[in-house]
Amino acid sequence: MTGIVTVYATFSDEAEAARIARILVEERLAACANILGACRSIYRWQGRMEDSAEAAALFKARAADAGRLIERLAELHGYEVPAAVVWPIADALPAYADWVVAETQR
Repeated sequence: MTGIVTVYATFSDEAEAARIARILVEERLAACANILGACRSIYRWQGRMEDSAEAAALFKARAADAGRLIERLAELHGYEVPAAVVWPIADALPAYADWVVAETQR
């Protein structure tokens, strides 16, 4: 394993994704955020079917910081229960993994 992860999350729109991404990068919880843009989400919430536009984003972070990143994302997020999941990175270009670690040192 590389010691780095990607955190996938969805947001109400690109503006919210960008606002939260900037904070997480500034706070060094993420080295980078890729805002993937609009997506369509179909899900059940509180007993009702929902069909809504959202924005997805990927955050690159140290595995050791993943829990704190998700916690902070939830504090900043407008949803009651935001989608935020960790994807471990099994392999990466060593220089890239080193960059992620370096940019998230506090």
